[in-house]
Amino acid sequence: MKRRIFLATALVAGLGLTAQVQAATQWDLASAYPAFNFHSQNLAQFAKDVDAATQGDLKITVHSGASLFKMPEIKRAVQGNQAQAGEFFMVSFQNEWQPFGVDGLPFLASNYDEAWKLYQAQKPALEKKLDQQGMVLLYAVAWPPQSIYSNKPINSGADLKGMKWRVYSPTTARIGELVGAQPVTIQEAELTQALATGVIEGLITSSATGADNKLYENLKYFTNVRAWIPKNAVVANKKAVEALSPASREALMKAAAAAEQRGWEASRKVDADSIAKLKAGGMEIVEPSAQLKSDLAKVGDTVIQEWTAKAGDEGKQILDAYRSSL
Repeated sequence: MKRRIFLATALVAGLGLTAQVQAATQWDLASAYPAFNFHSQNLAQFAKDVDAATQGDLKITVHSGASLFKMPEIKRAVQGNQAQAGEFFMVSFQNEWQPFGVDGLPFLASNYDEAWKLYQAQKPALEKKLDQQGMVLLYAVAWPPQSIYSNKPINSGADLKGMKWRVYSPTTARIGELVGAQPVTIQEAELTQALATGVIEGLITSSATGADNKLYENLKYFTNVRAWIPKNAVVANKKAVEALSPASREALMKAAAAAEQRGWEASRKVDADSIAKLKAGGMEIVEPSAQLKSDLAKVGDTVIQEWTAKAGDEGKQILDAYRSSL
């Protein structure tokens, strides 16, 4: 009799343990950046915060370094719930929806305060679009400002003519066309090889990307034009979010808000630290000449006008909201 009672008790306990294990929701979060990148570190902390805040009810596994999906595939993977969450570089999807690329418009926002105001102007339309695509915006974090890397001094727009120019978005491609460069599409993971083999000769990207990829080993000049400040969006599949308990959803969004604030603060620090690393690696840090500023400003005006025409009323509303906030 005692044996039967013991077995029955053990069975009930075992079933209870199984139910607890099954109750925990497992998410995969796809990212294309290496684990040491500040965006990836922020994602890792975000996942820890969610685990703690939900008491283990929601566990997020971060797959960095494009180990789960490559950068161009991540957004679609989240939409299809192949990954429940993911991080993507918004400007790369401008052709899909023009406002994804608003923070890649040259010289529209050239410092972090302006970039934050632009994000707030963009956010309502961004959340609406992602919702239509079956996703929820968790948070967005800025990269450091984008500047020019090259093997020769860039004193004017003419110095970019003929250069094999790495592009990662419609805007960077258009800038290359306007200055007479030769645009070549290269993902971040391919940068070092592309430079070493002469596939590209120059590019515009952040100080962080330059430091992460040790661009000082192949390029000599960093011209600090601070052309724009693009963002990564971290999104989740809408159905996956709706399947969570109300308490877990609240904890998820609270952790996301903290990750956003932490990420923007980290970006500012990373910019300064990365420029120091570039300099320590032998790269010459150059402030742009008046002529280069003037030439690039003209290119920027053209790109913004073209973008506005394509973006229509939605784009105009974002720009109006942003400019009224300055």
